[in-house]
Amino acid sequence: MITVSATTARNTLYDLLEEASSGQKIAITNKGETKAVLISPEELASWEATMEVMSDSNLVKSIKKGLDDIKHGRVIPWEEVKKELNIK
Repeated sequence: MITVSATTARNTLYDLLEEASSGQKIAITNKGETKAVLISPEELASWEATMEVMSDSNLVKSIKKGLDDIKHGRVIPWEEVKKELNIK
């Protein structure tokens, strides 16, 4: 993560926008304290999707159960699923 002062951010905004759009995170500070972070729209969308999933306790439980099933071999091979559902 790049850290810049608010003054530097103001003076180099277009360069920072390019950095953010390429995936770099930029912390913007005021008097040494981080006040904001500049990220790409894709990064923001990813965080929003993650927060939506994590806020659904039933979904989180289902994901954990699925991961546990995989870990313990409680899976059905894809070819078997396709055969059951008549998928070619």
